[in-house]
Amino acid sequence: MTSTTDGPAGSTPAAGPLPCSGQLDPLYAARLHLVDGLPVPSLLAPPDTPEQAERRAAWDAPFGPADLPEVRAWDATVSGPHGPVPIRVYRPLRDAVGLRPALLWLHGGAWVFGDLEMPEGDHTARRVADLADAVVVAVDYRLALGGVHYPVPNDDCWAVYQWLREQAGELGVDPGRIAVGGASAGGALAGSVVLRGVGAGISPWQALLVYPACHADVPTHISDELMATLARTPEALLFGHDESFTLNYLGGPIASATGDAFPSLAESLADFPPTYIENAEFDSLRASGEAFAAQLTAAGVEVELVTACGVPHGHLNDVGLPQAVQTCERLARRLTAPAAS
Repeated sequence: MTSTTDGPAGSTPAAGPLPCSGQLDPLYAARLHLVDGLPVPSLLAPPDTPEQAERRAAWDAPFGPADLPEVRAWDATVSGPHGPVPIRVYRPLRDAVGLRPALLWLHGGAWVFGDLEMPEGDHTARRVADLADAVVVAVDYRLALGGVHYPVPNDDCWAVYQWLREQAGELGVDPGRIAVGGASAGGALAGSVVLRGVGAGISPWQALLVYPACHADVPTHISDELMATLARTPEALLFGHDESFTLNYLGGPIASATGDAFPSLAESLADFPPTYIENAEFDSLRASGEAFAAQLTAAGVEVELVTACGVPHGHLNDVGLPQAVQTCERLARRLTAPAAS
């Protein structure tokens, strides 16, 4: 396993995650007063008061302009077992030189939030398509709302992965360079697609997971450094500390979770493709990403583990944040690598 941080000192391979400075980026630090005293995210919490909602909105406000590249993007639908699945396809404007790599990209949102328009979905897809000269397909999978539970969103994502493979020629995609990636809850869904692909003999080229939710129960055996970091993190930023989102996704007890729902529970990870995992420093789900990276390494899988320093969970949703652009650059570098022979 190669493990780095995203800072200047983070380019040296190590046996485990390299330390960050232990400080939130100044852009976030200047806003900490906005989330002081707000509760941990939970489906069981009472609705925000108007004052709390105003503070959350101010925390989420853009840090600057989006500065998105121009790409060609169009919406379509793919047939799935639960009905049509909306997708958005992104392709660079420049002419292709040969076949392009592709990325199936799955947004996060605790399985109950998010869509094709959220920055984590749209902005990430646009940037990666442009930077990697790749085709990116974003999936508007069904959310776990109104009686929808696992495996419905997983089935939607799997249907789009199969469609992408079938349409590779029409999209100008190299079928040997189709990656699957996702953020947060989308990381769990990406793991499901990967494992289904392995089982069906159509494994993705690689997996790209950003602050992924790989465990039904977030690991509690964590390093002293992570424990101290989480102790300094406001409750309002600690996704993963409350199990209500997982229970809602599963539609049953956590004990019912399988490897198809959370990749850490897979019976075998030996055939998992090469994997990139990026965790946010101030994020309880960092424990899940680091533990899953260790599981993959123990199974003989090539893993690149990166810690994005100074940022909380979900930084790809923060418009105008330099670290969000840097994450997209790292994803693009993975996609520009040649396929294994």
